[in-house]
Amino acid sequence: MPHFAPVRVRGGRRALHRLVAHGRRALAAGLAVTAAALVAAGPHPGAGGQDARRARGHPVADPVGERHGTRLVAAPVRIADAGTVRLLRPGDRVDVVATGEGGAGDASVIARGVRVTKVPEPEADPAAGGALVVVSVPRATAHRLVGAGTTERLAVTLC
Repeated sequence: MPHFAPVRVRGGRRALHRLVAHGRRALAAGLAVTAAALVAAGPHPGAGGQDARRARGHPVADPVGERHGTRLVAAPVRIADAGTVRLLRPGDRVDVVATGEGGAGDASVIARGVRVTKVPEPEADPAAGGALVVVSVPRATAHRLVGAGTTERLAVTLC
């Protein structure tokens, strides 16, 4: 077999040196291309679905208390001040606060940021005391609301 000289590629070392020297630029370009691909593949506003109705990544847009695995129940709550209940609409977020009988004592928050699901028509009988509102809460919170409603006066604050 005849003797052949080794095969050499011209500029091979120089190209490798240039790539290493300009690695930051190459990394930045790669990251920019990856970010553009992720944005293009993500959900688009106006395409429908729940994600399109709210701003992505905004903490206030995420539902409060409606985590996966948390089962919500409808809990009727009698609020001491019927005038306050007239201000509420379904979908509002409220804190339910309990005070001692007659308003004396410390107030404690029983439920935070719960959603109002229904505001029934007020009763014509003023002796009933207060007004009813239905809120959507986890089962454990519903139990606390029932217990507090029997011994204390309940009020709501809009969130």
